Amino acid sequence: MPIGTIVSLDHEARGIARQEGKTIFVDGALPGETVEYASFRRKPNYELAHLVSVLKPSAARVQPRCPHFGICGGCAMQHIEPSAQVAAKQRVLEDSLWHIGRVRPESILPPIHGEAWGYRHRARLSVRKVERKGGMLIGFHEKRSSYIADMETCAILPPHVSALLMPLRELIGSLSIAERLPQLELAVGEHCTVFVLRILEPLTAADEQRLRDFADRYRIIFYLQPKGPDSAYRFHPVDGPRLSYTLPEFGLELDFKPTDFTQVNHAVNRILVRRALGLLDPQPGERIADMFCGLGNFTLPIARSGARVVGVEGSPALVKRGRESAVANGLGQRVEFGVANLFECTEDSLAKLGRFDKMLIDPPREGAIELVKALGADAPRRIVYVSCNPATLARDASVLVSVKGYRFISAGVMNMFPHTAHVESIAVFERP
Repeated sequence: MPIGTIVSLDHEARGIARQEGKTIFVDGALPGETVEYASFRRKPNYELAHLVSVLKPSAARVQPRCPHFGICGGCAMQHIEPSAQVAAKQRVLEDSLWHIGRVRPESILPPIHGEAWGYRHRARLSVRKVERKGGMLIGFHEKRSSYIADMETCAILPPHVSALLMPLRELIGSLSIAERLPQLELAVGEHCTVFVLRILEPLTAADEQRLRDFADRYRIIFYLQPKGPDSAYRFHPVDGPRLSYTLPEFGLELDFKPTDFTQVNHAVNRILVRRALGLLDPQPGERIADMFCGLGNFTLPIARSGARVVGVEGSPALVKRGRESAVANGLGQRVEFGVANLFECTEDSLAKLGRFDKMLIDPPREGAIELVKALGADAPRRIVYVSCNPATLARDASVLVSVKGYRFISAGVMNMFPHTAHVESIAVFERP
């Protein structure tokens, strides 16, 4: 069995070893460790390997809390002490910025992190009937597989949701359409917990009664989704608490639908909004753009500061929700929302929005390359960029610095997804 010394982690939290000119990616191995490994895929320049044994462990190695870790694909870093996870993500960010974008920030921001367990308020779980495993399975996919992990609990879901996994398996297994219900979506709000059932066939009257009884017993809300996300509707109870999250520091409550995009980690999102607003430093009288604004997670806090805000988003449904929240929070006069496909942004289309003093950009994983390329001579003097993909942030930062003339002031990570390899970050750029 080959033995190697792990020198670093890659962006998927795999240990990296070097052997005879090859790079070996070892699942579950940590920097500084000497390990035995077994390769399961060999290519001319690299190999993918399983960890067989740890001969010399890292001080950062801990016992995973979840019994499904290593099989379930929901987590990749439970074997790493939480502060070491954050440090590893910071290295991934800095490596991406330099190796992809050839840029370095002038300073590194302190990392943002929160509770390591029970943080995940949004999740999409697969559902499948597997008789050889006892019936219904509900969970994340196994690593590198289409199979569903046989999850009885989940340590990253809120405890009250984790406790419902087995009762939900029994419930769905009892439905007449058990084999035509492939997905369950979770949304935990300030006042309620929602489960969206993706149904490919109509429910029977008996099915509907079972759902009502379950919802009443466990004090949750069921939505049904017969087609795409927009088809989801509240099934039971029809009346009651609304789905929302709060930003108490800014005196805001934002309603959302369970299939809307919102941050999965409410506690870290509050810290993120505070950090972003501190870096943006909005002032009364300024005109500020919030690009890829969603339902107003940053737009409304910026408006609360006294600035005038234009939020731009590609989803009409999210824009509608943002407008409603602005009015409900008394900010309707300071916020303007617009629908636009920012992936097709041009200098002309951006100029039509008018001049902005500052800009916040919070794109999906694809980044904001067309937007940053479209910035003209009167571009905002400060840009705060919130990223969920270090590679596209690095690419866009390169354009901002080398083409648009911005200084790269600072950057840092936030551990929005503890125990996973997802790297979320925030960066600040200023014109001289």
